[in-house]
Amino acid sequence: MVSQQYVAQDFEEKWQAKWEEAGIYRADDGDTTRPKFYSLVMFPYPSGDLHMGHMRVYTVSDVISRTRRMHGYNVLNPMGWDAFGLPAENAAISRKMHPEVWTKQNIRFMRDEQLKKLGTSFDWRREVTTCDSDYYHWTQWLFLQFFKHNLAVRKEAPVNWCPICQTVLANEQVEDGACWRHPETKVEQRLMSQWFLKITDYADPLLLDLDKLQNWPSSVRIMQQNWIGKSEGALLTFTVESKPNLQITVFTTRPDTVFGVSYLVLAPENPLVAELTTDECKEAVAKYVDQSKHKTELDRMTGEKTKTGVPLGTYVINPFNGDVVPIWIADYVLMNYGTGAVMGVPGHDDRDFAFAKTFNLPIIEVISPDGNPTGELNEAYLEHGKMVNSGKFNGLDSREAKKKFIEHATENKLGVGRTQFRLRDWLISRQRYWGCPIPLVHCATCGIVPIPDEQLPVVLPVEGIEITGEGGSPLGRMDSFVKTSCPKCKGEARRETDTMDTFIDSSWYFLRYADAKNPAEAFASSKANYWMPVDQYVGGVEHAILHLLYSRFFTKALRDMKLVQCDEPFTNLLSQGMVTKFSPSSGRIEKMSKSRGNVVGTADFFKRYGADSARLFTLFAAPVEQELEWNEEGAIGQYRFLSRVWRFVTDLIESGALKPDLVGSMPAVDHAALDEKSKALHSLVHKTVKAVTLDLSQERYNFNTAIARCHEMVNGLYKYLQDCGSDNGSTVGTEFSEQQKALFAFAVRNLLLVLAPMAPHISEELWQQAGFAKAEGKFIHVTTWPTFDETLTIDNQIELVLQVNGKIVSKVSAPRGLTKAQSEEIAQNDPKIRSKIDGQTIRKLIVVPDKLVNVVI
Repeated sequence: MVSQQYVAQDFEEKWQAKWEEAGIYRADDGDTTRPKFYSLVMFPYPSGDLHMGHMRVYTVSDVISRTRRMHGYNVLNPMGWDAFGLPAENAAISRKMHPEVWTKQNIRFMRDEQLKKLGTSFDWRREVTTCDSDYYHWTQWLFLQFFKHNLAVRKEAPVNWCPICQTVLANEQVEDGACWRHPETKVEQRLMSQWFLKITDYADPLLLDLDKLQNWPSSVRIMQQNWIGKSEGALLTFTVESKPNLQITVFTTRPDTVFGVSYLVLAPENPLVAELTTDECKEAVAKYVDQSKHKTELDRMTGEKTKTGVPLGTYVINPFNGDVVPIWIADYVLMNYGTGAVMGVPGHDDRDFAFAKTFNLPIIEVISPDGNPTGELNEAYLEHGKMVNSGKFNGLDSREAKKKFIEHATENKLGVGRTQFRLRDWLISRQRYWGCPIPLVHCATCGIVPIPDEQLPVVLPVEGIEITGEGGSPLGRMDSFVKTSCPKCKGEARRETDTMDTFIDSSWYFLRYADAKNPAEAFASSKANYWMPVDQYVGGVEHAILHLLYSRFFTKALRDMKLVQCDEPFTNLLSQGMVTKFSPSSGRIEKMSKSRGNVVGTADFFKRYGADSARLFTLFAAPVEQELEWNEEGAIGQYRFLSRVWRFVTDLIESGALKPDLVGSMPAVDHAALDEKSKALHSLVHKTVKAVTLDLSQERYNFNTAIARCHEMVNGLYKYLQDCGSDNGSTVGTEFSEQQKALFAFAVRNLLLVLAPMAPHISEELWQQAGFAKAEGKFIHVTTWPTFDETLTIDNQIELVLQVNGKIVSKVSAPRGLTKAQSEEIAQNDPKIRSKIDGQTIRKLIVVPDKLVNVVI
């Protein structure tokens, strides 16, 4: 007997197990009989517990994968774990547990108790975990390819240093300028020799190829464009007044404003500071330099309302007009941006204007709107205009003057034109334990030597490691790891003890999925070239810059090394909105997170209402790109909808209107032979299939309206029952003709098929109970997507809008395809229009066929 009540727990896990056992989600490498579709969702950090906020992105990606599979694509839909990183080290310290143990426990729970129970269709055979040696073996190998191609280099860079912990801190470990463990200890900025990947070598192609990514959100492309930050300008040289042989070079995007320079600023860490500071200024400069060491680079870039700085007591000569201007230091200038020196033009730069006002420095106007000096400036003038107070350049348009200044500088050896990028090389060194070891050794004789391929991986030691968060990386204190022999000369050597930035791991994982279990290479090029590029990438907008930019860089570099063929890794990008909920700690609606105390757990909800209800709510409550506010009632509303679907289908089976043994032999529905009410239902099915097909297409991804269409169809089915004489919306006790039974079978089959990607469990269960699986010999999720008859999706009746002088007065039902004269006649004879006109002369009639008639009086 068929159960009349929808109880998701009775069958959801059953189908999850059957799907996995049958292997219906396994992708076939190199299948040429079907088009390929690589569907990828950003892999998670295994923090231990996913909540409903996380489930939205996995549901969205899963619907895309399931839909494409039903459309006949060979779908690769893999999953893995971004498992290295600082949180695991912190957890190890607080829980007295090794990071690997904590990480693997979390992975098991998140995979088996959460992602699988959500009903995801991942190919788990391809699961990767970045902290496993069979993955980071190839991360190390790829690093060595960058090293061999001079794309991995070692140079000095500032780091956040805690003098108590004796270790480098990440930016997020610095709180109000102090160490997160020792609030009384100010963090210092220190220069350390570290490893970088030369992403700047690819600045131009990374920028230019954004034009190829037309199926990315424009906001993401703009963010990447701004991050790369291409600037056209000039390098100009200023001579130190007291040291004629010493010149300071600055980069500026506004060489046209050089006559407005009233001071020069050096970064506090610029090596020229000590040389150029006078005795009178030494104490103040030393104090300021020390203060700057306790600010993170992020703090300095963000800026302050009150500008800070001190003069060095020395001056430079402006090469264009001979003006002698003072040299200052200020922490808003960074040594690793540009040249570590900037020219101050307060008349035409907001930051410089604020600095000049604070320290009473001259503000010189060199551009005005009309070429006439305006006198004292109350704010920086930032627009284009005419040159003033600029010698022979006066009167020129400032845009033209920019070119002229560069020409003048080049001819007179005062500077040169220069293109510069905001993008800096990627610092990948981390002075921490839980990361991929860098496969290099330091030899006193041979220098830096790469580990030979046959000796990879350099295994991260597990035994004997003590993680305290102090005293630098534990690897540096472990002689058994550090002491080794040089691969080249066999003499004593020391291993590199820095580990890699975890963004390295996520910059190529999509390539490993193509050949996840290959023990002999990172991936076979043939497999990577078959699957790449990713056809649909789904993930949060918080990864719009770094992860996506680094992945693009990796792909281009590997292309140039002949390892892959594609130029870009991700053809289409979908950035879903975050899930929010009221936070009792702040009293506001905020992003769902543990720290805010506003998470909704998955296990409890799945037990009460089922995974399908959760899936439908996260898809239905808001358009996918927008924020979604979690609402328990809304989620329960989707449970009620699924209960209606369940009741309708099981009632048909119970009443005999839908016979599982006979659905395979039911006659095709003959639209012409149906009565009007049956025709309306038949058309509704075709309309629903068409609408859901379009809504789930890659051009739209309107998941919310796809579900709304399913709601409308179910409402139509219940209305049809009432029209057939059912008093209580049930088929039990109601007699149906064979033609009606065939229509029911057709409607139910199509409803379940279009609902299947979004609510996979109930669709499969009813598919089986109704007999479609037996008749067609397939799980619903490998059944071909339904088709529709375009002619049956077009209504013969339309709603004709009637206006007077552009304002709606009436709406009437009318036959489709009216002539202009017929439409005018309907409008002129409509009682509401005639009342509105009230005998006035009609000047003209405007007709938009099958849409509206506007009566102009």
